[in-house]
Amino acid sequence: MRLEPLCRFLWVWCYLCYIENLSVQAVQDDTKTLIKTIVTRINDISHTQSVSSKQRVTGLDFIPGLHPLLSLSKMDQTLAIYQQILASLPSRNVIQISNDLENLRDLLHLLAASKSCPLPQVRALESLESLGVVLEASLYSTEVVALSRLQGSLQDMLRQLDLSPGC
Repeated sequence: MRLEPLCRFLWVWCYLCYIENLSVQAVQDDTKTLIKTIVTRINDISHTQSVSSKQRVTGLDFIPGLHPLLSLSKMDQTLAIYQQILASLPSRNVIQISNDLENLRDLLHLLAASKSCPLPQVRALESLESLGVVLEASLYSTEVVALSRLQGSLQDMLRQLDLSPGC
């Protein structure tokens, strides 16, 4: 009979579906692990514990706050803003965190691609044009507030990844 080729095809098809599902789960697990690593790095910077992520600081309204519902594209956009802010800070404390954010954005792009929803390119934001003036006036406060809010945003993203966010 000619069932043998059909059986092989079905077996390979099931295997490929399992592999694809497994790799998406691996990417999601890697994303969660990287988020936890970044949160730990922020915790290791002692002066970030002094400001609440919900606290309002005049002149720093461009730094994203907490968002209860995050899509993959909103996560990417938020991380891009934080990445731009951290790149503007002269502190050595944030170099590795900034690099980790780049890797985290790459993982989010992989997750989005697995859901057939490629993320749009994030362009430089106009609200960050005034960042230089703010940094001159309050460099320390900007770093503390940015890292504190980033930590809160990352914890929101971690919770949201468990709910399998949409595009």
